[in-house]
Amino acid sequence: MEIIQVEHLTKDYGYGRGVFDVSFSIQKGEVFGFLGPNGAGKSTTIRHLMGFSKPDKGKTSILGLSTFRHYAQVLSHVGYIPGEINLPDGLTGWEFIAMLQNMQKASSSRLQELLQLFELDDISLRSQTKRMSLGVKRKLAIVVAFMHDPDVLILDEPTSGLDPVMQHVFIEFIKSEKEKGKTILLSSHMFGEVEATCDRIAIIKDGKIVSTFFTNDFKHATQKIYEIQFLTAQDSQSFVSSLSAIKEIQLLESNEKSNCVLLSINDQNINLLLQCLSNYTINSFSQQKETLENYFMKFYQEDEKVEEIL
Repeated sequence: MEIIQVEHLTKDYGYGRGVFDVSFSIQKGEVFGFLGPNGAGKSTTIRHLMGFSKPDKGKTSILGLSTFRHYAQVLSHVGYIPGEINLPDGLTGWEFIAMLQNMQKASSSRLQELLQLFELDDISLRSQTKRMSLGVKRKLAIVVAFMHDPDVLILDEPTSGLDPVMQHVFIEFIKSEKEKGKTILLSSHMFGEVEATCDRIAIIKDGKIVSTFFTNDFKHATQKIYEIQFLTAQDSQSFVSSLSAIKEIQLLESNEKSNCVLLSINDQNINLLLQCLSNYTINSFSQQKETLENYFMKFYQEDEKVEEIL
């Protein structure tokens, strides 16, 4: 069952800013990672999902309801952590919690569990919100987003400003919420956070989705990358020349100074590679693990190469 839907969403702010024909859906009980740098379009997409902005084209819906037309109805089912925390002035932490607790009909027991988990004590919550540190504000935003135990969670850079210990606490908490069947959109630029929690991941660049994949498929991909260092330049050059006739082996990089080559090959063809290498003298042979960060950066290295040419 699709709980969150984004269909051909377009919001053009001009000068290449905005989101353009963005589409994805999130199933019930799924954690969906939305990965991209600042300015890529993550927060713009989320503002539309929260009903804060009207699309130029396309639509966004949660639980089958248009988020712009049924804003109030949708929000009653959603827990939301904004990328930028702007708490109301003139309230203490306790007063802010009480205000939202009354609106959301949140239970006191759930609230106390969250306050203890994220280490928000009485002294911190007696402070005026404008005097709080970024870390305390972020923890307060997490608590009020989760305290009414919503079925849908929209999280925009949720751990920004948290120390490493609290980041770990949050990741473990998200895993426990996932086990309860919550549907979660996690927008982040932190690779470890996304990889540790998400079932599927979408990468957004310049307002467009450039890749969507299952996390497990990525972790257990059969396409592997190997680095091979030959004893001599002659061996290295001869091997590289031979690859033109072998379609199963993809040459990624060749370094004549170090006699190293980087190549990609499917697991089922590994014997073919070993057979080819048996004709040469090799210093080292190692697998290069594909990380989420490396995969992500491939979409931006092309821009760097263009800038170097210009």
